[in-house]
Amino acid sequence: MKKLVIAMMAVVLFLSGCSVANLGNDESKENAKVVEKKPAELKVGVSISTLNNPFFVSIREGVTTLAKENKTKTIIVDAQNDATKQSNDIDDLIQQKVDAILINPVDSSAIQPAVEAANEANIPIIALDRSSDGGKVLTLVTSDNVKGGKMAAEFIEEKIGKGANVAQLEGTPGASATRERGEGFESIAKKELQLVESQSADFDRAKGLTVMENMLQSNPDIEAVFAQNDEMALGAVEALKSAGKANIQVIGFDGNEDGLKAVAAGEMAGTVAQKPVEMGRLALQAAYDYFAGKDVPSKIDSPLELVQAK
Repeated sequence: MKKLVIAMMAVVLFLSGCSVANLGNDESKENAKVVEKKPAELKVGVSISTLNNPFFVSIREGVTTLAKENKTKTIIVDAQNDATKQSNDIDDLIQQKVDAILINPVDSSAIQPAVEAANEANIPIIALDRSSDGGKVLTLVTSDNVKGGKMAAEFIEEKIGKGANVAQLEGTPGASATRERGEGFESIAKKELQLVESQSADFDRAKGLTVMENMLQSNPDIEAVFAQNDEMALGAVEALKSAGKANIQVIGFDGNEDGLKAVAAGEMAGTVAQKPVEMGRLALQAAYDYFAGKDVPSKIDSPLELVQAK
């Protein structure tokens, strides 16, 4: 009997030891020390939501310019605004054993499984402009979208006055930038302005034109339009010109080259300008800092500036 008890105790101790060992392995995986690498030793994957948008082309420029300066290899893929393609692209980057992945999500919810797959492969994720709704992201490099939305609403209130009839062109449904810019704008517009209509145009110029045309049919008394990016704003400008309503104030968001030209020409009243080239540089620099063993903050702010027509 004594031998049986001793044997059972040995089994319990053995199993307990296995349990502790597994826990230790999990902890060590979570807290594993970063293997330091120089920028020239890194291979970085970059997944952009679409390169059919000048803003994201500028983000790519920021990444590639810094990469060339430091002889970093980059693999850049264009998701073409297709969340499924983007997930497949990221799976390919994981298979290519990149050291880090910079992701500008098409859809912040749909990207979660791909982020989690990268987490399992111990590949750090750096989010650009938009974040992921789940999984572990090392840092998010973005402008304060909520603040930018508020800036746009305050600009309209100052320019036209309280109670002005305003419409909103929203970005891609599910994107964090869409939610945050809308949140900031509506926090003021629903109190100080008359938000008569708000529809998605997917951050796209052609869709911005079509949606604006439809809005004018149902709301001919619109006095101002907030477009959540410059591409949609430029589409709205074309629709307003065609309808003979070029006096309606249009404010965009991003500060891309075409948007700034339209503001300078007086075709747009203003834009909440981001710094996309700097955003790209900041994202790649975050990867450099990570592999240098430095602490990387969970959010890296990129500056905003309200640019107005003179």
